[in-house]
Amino acid sequence: MVIYWIASYFIGNLLTAWWIGKWKGIDLRKERSGNLGARNAGAVIGKTAFVLTFLGDAAKGALVVGLGHYGGFNEWVIAIGGLLVICGHLFPLWLKGRGGKGIATFIGVSLLTTPSLFLVMFLVFGTFFPILKSATLTMLTSFSAFIIAVSLTGQLSVLWPLILAIILILIKHQNDLRESFEKRFAKL
Repeated sequence: MVIYWIASYFIGNLLTAWWIGKWKGIDLRKERSGNLGARNAGAVIGKTAFVLTFLGDAAKGALVVGLGHYGGFNEWVIAIGGLLVICGHLFPLWLKGRGGKGIATFIGVSLLTTPSLFLVMFLVFGTFFPILKSATLTMLTSFSAFIIAVSLTGQLSVLWPLILAIILILIKHQNDLRESFEKRFAKL
């Protein structure tokens, strides 16, 4: 179990954007937001980089959950593995803690850990994005729906690590959230 958790963190350290940037001869840590995630990769390198980074980061989250199921671990153990892969993405040891912001990795983890709650989050995103017209604000709404759904289904004792992961992701997004709120409410 401990080996699984350690492996989960180090799998999270495999930052797709870093590798794509390396392949293209670009250090994404020095471009635009400096973030090693899909949004920055897409903004700097292009749509293909966005898609590849998103898929790669989601896949590592899904991989950790799949390994946990393959190992026959309890759901709470797998949920902690999910938290740790996200922590590895957010705070990679080899890059001195300068990683991505965790959305794609969370999607990979939540899709395989709790498909029904992922669906709630996905439907809320699809419903509110046309209204809010901001991926960042819609993400906040979707995460809120996920947390409420976890609470209502009585899975808090098992899925608390994913709620902690959401909190860490929101902390990493605090500047984006502030900016999105300012833009949204400046129009009112």
